[in-house]
Amino acid sequence: MKDRKELIIAKAMELYALKGYRNVSITDLQFALDMGRGTLYYYFKDQDELFLTCMEKYFLEPKQRALNSVPENVGIDRMIDTMNSYLESLEEALMTFDNKSINTSNVNDLMFTAYSLFPSLHNKAKRLALKELDLWRKAIYHDQRAGLIRDDIDREQIALMFTHIKNSYDNGLAHNRMNFSLLGKTYSEFHNLLKK
Repeated sequence: MKDRKELIIAKAMELYALKGYRNVSITDLQFALDMGRGTLYYYFKDQDELFLTCMEKYFLEPKQRALNSVPENVGIDRMIDTMNSYLESLEEALMTFDNKSINTSNVNDLMFTAYSLFPSLHNKAKRLALKELDLWRKAIYHDQRAGLIRDDIDREQIALMFTHIKNSYDNGLAHNRMNFSLLGKTYSEFHNLLKK
């Protein structure tokens, strides 16, 4: 039974990423899964519950795991590694879909829709964003104390800039496929600017 539920989640996520949440009906899901409506409703009370489950599984839970793995005495290098690993796992998960034309633009649109339609989801995402920001602050502080980066920088501004690297990713650079490798390079280049 768990395999069937996972299959529903994966196929629903693929359809949501391709068409957008508002453009996917229960009938679309039935057809894509070759599954009866009753089976879908056995696992999920409605499409909202299914969509929320998809968003949690693919976006929020992986980021939560990544941020929870960061030690208290984190440095910038470790934070960059953590964020790169999180983004790579997201890319890998989304590339398992049958349709390979899903790109970062699809994903960003889907997340925007999710957070605007479901305040509870937006609140969870906001808490994770604040946790990420706090970890960047700590990483900058530890690297300043260790003499690895310049002392004359504003920790708060630099922490915000690190979080904005991911948040301001140019969707047009995706070339019709998931590709977060540019973010890793941007993190590293920005870090190099801070070094003594």
